[in-house]
Order: sequence, then structure tokens, then C-alpha cells
Amino acid sequence: MQYKIGLIGCGTVGQGFLEILDKKSEYLSNTFNFETKIVAICDTLKGTLLIPEGINIRKLLQLLSNGNKIDEYLEGKPNEAGGMEALEIIEKCDADIIAELTYTDIETAEPATSHIKKALNAGKHVVTSNKGPAALYYAELNDLAQKNNLFFMIEGTVMSGTPVFNLFESGLAGNEIKEIKGILNGTTNFILSKMEEENMDYEEALRMAQKLGYAEADPTADVEGYDALAKIVILTNVFLGGNIKPSDAKREGISALSKEEILNIKEEGFRYKLIASAKKESGSISASVSPQKLPLSDPLAGVMGARNALTFDLDLLGNVTIQGPGAGKIETGYSILTDMLAIHHHLSK
Repeated sequence: MQYKIGLIGCGTVGQGFLEILDKKSEYLSNTFNFETKIVAICDTLKGTLLIPEGINIRKLLQLLSNGNKIDEYLEGKPNEAGGMEALEIIEKCDADIIAELTYTDIETAEPATSHIKKALNAGKHVVTSNKGPAALYYAELNDLAQKNNLFFMIEGTVMSGTPVFNLFESGLAGNEIKEIKGILNGTTNFILSKMEEENMDYEEALRMAQKLGYAEADPTADVEGYDALAKIVILTNVFLGGNIKPSDAKREGISALSKEEILNIKEEGFRYKLIASAKKESGSISASVSPQKLPLSDPLAGVMGARNALTFDLDLLGNVTIQGPGAGKIETGYSILTDMLAIHHHLSK
């Protein structure tokens, strides 16, 4: 079964997804009867293509790796899509699935939310790794998808390719979630790990995180807890039936933690982690992000470096903890693939 796909955004995640398709197309076809044809790409910086017969992924990736614009794919031929905006591409392309992979804006969730609405209203399924729309408008967008008999899939928004939402579709189906808590930002976990294990000051650990590409030049979204906050809000609304926004949850980052505090509690058998948590109790839902002292016996305390982890308190199984990468080109690209495979699974029934 072949799916026509349009990419809105072709940065790190989009290129990771394309690399996976290039390497595993035969395996995906033979194992899952899942085939793809990339019919459109729209990227603000790299350019736009609209090719109904399909784009040669390997050729495109080679161009991008050389720092060339997408338009050069056409080798001097007229580009009918040149100058088209994303909303026009979404409307005009004959895609079955739109992958919305633009930059994240937690405050407005734009332009991604407009892209997603346009796609759903045009009869196209949507997969996204963009936290903004899922954090601010999940209920509205999911309702719109269901109204149009479409799928709105968000696996990549919380733990990159580490399965969270798809896990509850199958492996943990039937469980009721009572509480969620976890490490949802690899940058802060890396910094706290370095402060404890290598006796670094906060600023030194932050500089190392920036040098390695874990932290941005402006690390505010990570170190002050905004990134983790968006993710726990998504989990709250999807799994606990909430309808909260980031502004409804409490937030505290790690920038005020000193090396001395971290080392002192280590002597007492504890370890600081930036914990995002959500709980449903007596009909009330609460969510927060803050540094917490965890006993070393807690599975989350043993998660070091840039990895993410989540513990679910389930009514049938008790505590179940998952951990894995929370970022990365191939890892997040994989989340886009898993959501598309989930759509394929549902449509193939």
C-alpha cells in the first residue's frame, strides 16, 4: 500500500525521516506492505518542491548534505512550486499524509497549528513532532481529525522516537493511568549529570551541553523548564483527559541549583532530577515541572546523560518505567515513521 506524503519543514527531523525511508524502503515494503512517495516539500529556508510523480529521496538528500537549496533538484527546469507558501502546498499537493515538521513556538503554536488545520480540513492525515500545537490545541485538533475520519498523530512530541503514545495503543492498552512523572528534557539531565559526576559548576556544564549540541545558544527553554512543561501538558491532556495549557501548570527550572546542593544530597542517598509530573486525583488534574530529590532506588534517578524516561503509575501493572533517547535526527525521524505505520495499520484492517 503506497502513501503519498508531503513534508512541511525539512530540517533535522525531516531529513532524518527521509534518511530512514531511503535506507529501509525495501524492508518496510516487504515486512509491512508500506510504501511511500514524497510528493511535496516546503521549507522556509531550503525551498519548495511539488512533484506529483514523486521526489527521488537519495538525490534530494545529497543536495541538502552539500548545502544546496531544494530548488536545485530540478536542475534548472522551471519550479512551479517556487514561491508557494506552506498552506498553498498543503492544499495543492495530492498527499495522503502531511508531516508537519516546522519549528516549535510554545507561546502561539504557529504557523504549525494553521498547517495542521489546513491539512485536516483538506482530508489529509497529519503526523507531527511539533510540541506547540499538541500542547496548546490537542483536543481541538484531535476532534477535527475525528470529525473528518482522519488521524492526528504526535508520537515525536514528547520522547522523540521512544514510544509513548503508540505504546498505549497496544502494549499497555487497557490500563488506566493514575500518575505520570519523568525526565523529559535531555539537556537539563545532561547538565545535572555533569554537575554531580564530574564536579562541574552549572555554567561549565551548560557550556559543555552547548558545545555538544544538546543546548541552544539561548538555553532558556530547556534550563527553565519550558520544554519539559510543554511535554507534560501534552501527556496530561492525552492520557489523563485534561484540557490544560502550559500557563496552567507550575514550572521551575534548574538554573538556581548549585553544585554544592547536588553533591550534598548525593551524600544523603538522593539525586536531583528535573521532574515533569501529572496526576489525576478526586476529579482534579495537576501538572508541574521542578527539580526534585529522588532516592537512588527510584528508576528515574539512574537515568543519566541526555536520555529521557517516564514512569507511569498504572491501575493494573503498578509502576512501569520506559527510557530512551529524547532527541536526535534519526530518533525523531523514526517517530514520524512509527506514526505513519500506525496509520497504515489502522487503514489496513
